[in-house]
Amino acid sequence: MPSFSRRIWPALVLLLFPSAVTAEEPSLLDGWHDVWLFRFLVNMLGYSTIIIPGYLLISYFKRTNYAETGSGFCFPLIKTCVFGNEAKTSLLDDTSAASRNEADSGSTLKQALKLIFCAAGLQVSYLTWGVLQERVMTRSYGAATTDQEGEKFKDSQFLVFMNRILALTVSGIWCVMFKQPRHGAPMYKYSFASLSNILSSWCQYEALKFISFPTQVLAKASKVIPVMLMGKIVSHKSYEYWEYFTAVLISVGVSMFLLSSTTDKHPSTVTTFSGVIILIGYIVFDSFTSNWQDNLFKYKMSSVQMMFGVNLFSCLFTVGSLLEQGAFFESLGFMTRHSEFAFHAVLLSVCSACGQLFIFYTISQFGAAVFTIIMTLRQAFAILLSCFLYGHTVTLVGGFGVVVVFLALFLRVYARSRMKSGRRGAQPLAQKV
Repeated sequence: MPSFSRRIWPALVLLLFPSAVTAEEPSLLDGWHDVWLFRFLVNMLGYSTIIIPGYLLISYFKRTNYAETGSGFCFPLIKTCVFGNEAKTSLLDDTSAASRNEADSGSTLKQALKLIFCAAGLQVSYLTWGVLQERVMTRSYGAATTDQEGEKFKDSQFLVFMNRILALTVSGIWCVMFKQPRHGAPMYKYSFASLSNILSSWCQYEALKFISFPTQVLAKASKVIPVMLMGKIVSHKSYEYWEYFTAVLISVGVSMFLLSSTTDKHPSTVTTFSGVIILIGYIVFDSFTSNWQDNLFKYKMSSVQMMFGVNLFSCLFTVGSLLEQGAFFESLGFMTRHSEFAFHAVLLSVCSACGQLFIFYTISQFGAAVFTIIMTLRQAFAILLSCFLYGHTVTLVGGFGVVVVFLALFLRVYARSRMKSGRRGAQPLAQKV
């Protein structure tokens, strides 16, 4: 069996990594830690050392009805983590909360200004974050001259940990300084969104090593459809036909614009089968994250409480996995050797923390689908900014794609406003009866 594994492993690596064919075969075996699939499995193994014991403990406490029979010093902590205050979140409370939110939403102008604020915050945070992300993952550090190669940072999981630890700190300070709603969700439910969020971030970092820029942005532009499909699976949502139609129009329009505006004069890394797999993983995990978070807001929590809960488990998962692999102190050593990387990593974390604040606030106010539309348009704004700064021309096909996108958004807003006005008109009739 061991000899069979030694024969199969190099073949599997060559199948998944056609770009590595030019390398010598001994380097494939010696550099096993550079294989993304191996790192992914090792990361999952590290997460499982926390998930499996946690699952067994939660099952035990629920099976023994610990919320009713438990006592002692650890009882409040266990009750918060496993049971929460689910009994206090009744359907009546949800209905009254929904009516308060509807009453507080104000006029259409106020909602429009709120949406513009969310969109602007997401654009600034993640456009800056995207520039830094590409710099950290694709360029080397420590090269004094152009002849020197320098040293590249390779551990995507450490960057995820850096982003989450700062976001946890910011959200924790915010929760202490400002009054928050009474927390009712069992803490363990945050772990689902946390795990999928970690994996989506890891896939996004890793994809830059294998996937071409046009392929990556096309996948992000088409995320509206998988988010809506995931909403049906996770939250059992039902969408109108016009929502599917406008989602397809947005994806097609942004895709036309991005494809026509991308130049091949400076091609990025070659698209490989590995890059496609990683990108599919990113879309699936990211779609699940936003929908699960949208579903958790039924507990009447604030967006900052959501941010704290998700990042708490994210830090727990990532630091545990990094310590088990011995990569935590190795990454810290890289930071001490290269101060420029340390600055980029901190700035990357700041942008990520600010972006998460806007993410949770946007999802709580407008839902996962609207959030995905905003993030989809970010790709088009990035190309428009590039055209403005560097004089790139927009082709006829690209201009038509922009028109399609804004036409789809107009149709979406119009159809939604018609539905809301129809519901408001039907309410007085129901009350009279």
